[in-house]
Amino acid sequence: MSGPRRDYRGIVDAHELLSHVHFRRREPAPGLRTQVANYWLIDWDLPEPYVSHVVPHPSVNLVFQHYESAGEPPFAEVAGIGLQLFSQKLEGRGRVCGVKFRPGGFRPFAPDHPVSRWSGRRLMADEVLAVPAPVAAVLDPAEEDARVAALDAYLLALAPEPDPQAERVMALVERVRTDRTIRRVDELARTEGLSARSLQRLFATYVGVGPKWVILRYRIHEALERAETDPEVDWATLAAELGYSDQAHLVRDFTTTLGVPPTALAGR
Repeated sequence: MSGPRRDYRGIVDAHELLSHVHFRRREPAPGLRTQVANYWLIDWDLPEPYVSHVVPHPSVNLVFQHYESAGEPPFAEVAGIGLQLFSQKLEGRGRVCGVKFRPGGFRPFAPDHPVSRWSGRRLMADEVLAVPAPVAAVLDPAEEDARVAALDAYLLALAPEPDPQAERVMALVERVRTDRTIRRVDELARTEGLSARSLQRLFATYVGVGPKWVILRYRIHEALERAETDPEVDWATLAAELGYSDQAHLVRDFTTTLGVPPTALAGR
């Protein structure tokens, strides 16, 4: 498995976010890298409020959070796949330590339910996971390495069992992310020797959303990145590259997901 990715796909105006917060990714312990894509750590100390926006990946996240200015105690929650644009207001001081599971990688940690049970929902971690979340151990240390070590220890204590189906699904989703020729669910199913319905059930159980949703989301991520980095992007050409029948369909899906057309973000 590859290490933490270097790009910021899915973050709306990543440059603006990085100018407001200290954001970094860390690798999990070797025994966790099959299921966990990376840890992501954010600290902030802001004179003025800032609102971040993210087009979520098809991943479940375990998020330890402390919003000091809100006067609330720190907590940990399981965030199922976000089905809509996610916005978060940050103000004052705070800290977040997150675990981004690979698509399909969360099921071994909570095998009693299909991952679709958590999609579009955010629940306290202790409602989902068998071992109480060590909130203080993760959020309190000043040293970043200590926070990473606490995340490693907690996830290893959950002792996920090897699951060949989870590994199969993780490989499938990675193909969808990297291979632009995969445009239709029935084509993807055929390469796996499955019916489209069987593939949909497999994704609902292990990813939390259907394969069509995953294909669309990764294409929107790419369109967002192009919108923000290339002020002269040819949308008709990009739509064809991403498997859309025409530019209008890409613009419609982009606008539905982000709330604004791609031209509103062009060159940012």
